[in-house]
Amino acid sequence: VHGVMNTDNMSICGETIDYGPCAFMDSYDPATVFSSIDRRGRYAYGRQPGIAAWNLARFADALLPLIDEDEAKAIDKAQEAVSGFADLYRRRWLAGMRAKLGLAREEEGDRQLADELLHLMHEHGADYTETFRALTLGRGEQTPMYDSAAWMRWREAWRARVEREGKPWDEVRARMRRANPAVIPRNHRVEEALAAAVGGDLGPLEKLLGVLADPYAYSEAQEEYALPPEPSPIPYVTYCGT
Repeated sequence: VHGVMNTDNMSICGETIDYGPCAFMDSYDPATVFSSIDRRGRYAYGRQPGIAAWNLARFADALLPLIDEDEAKAIDKAQEAVSGFADLYRRRWLAGMRAKLGLAREEEGDRQLADELLHLMHEHGADYTETFRALTLGRGEQTPMYDSAAWMRWREAWRARVEREGKPWDEVRARMRRANPAVIPRNHRVEEALAAAVGGDLGPLEKLLGVLADPYAYSEAQEEYALPPEPSPIPYVTYCGT
């Protein structure tokens, strides 16, 4: 989750840069925010697509004199260009979700399938990365979500959707491995490595970097780094200059 996704932290090609007080989301929640200065959640995970559109609109404002000498025409052209972002984002987001779910072609109900999974994850506090890792490996983790009737229904719908494509499951899971990292820089692991480094021990940092060098490897060495932290009543907070 980008900590401060304002206009100067987004490049002209639409990519975010200068992550600053960023962190990785564990339990899926669109309201996730980490930055200490983002008290109102402006840059929360679920708001970032809209923030990207707003940033692009501000960039378009700066280009108005170059778009057309007639200001009204320049504004119309800029608005037309920026208005296409939302649909483009939705299509690219859905393509990414299809890959994470092992789907190679488009079907009408794919957006609903993805949304239902995210809703289940949010409702049960399921870990985002670990949920997709469990699907990829074909196993269920020990969380309340995996015991729910809603999860069972969703899993059957997903399996039916995958099987309609007629691909062997080995091929499907290989596709999922390319889209779902086995390990991410978990915030608690990063903090452990930093604390050790400050104390003069670079071993934990070097080990963490080694594990993260190929996050899609699904290697045995990654297992201990893949799991989320134990639940904590204290929210994880990041700071500018982190």
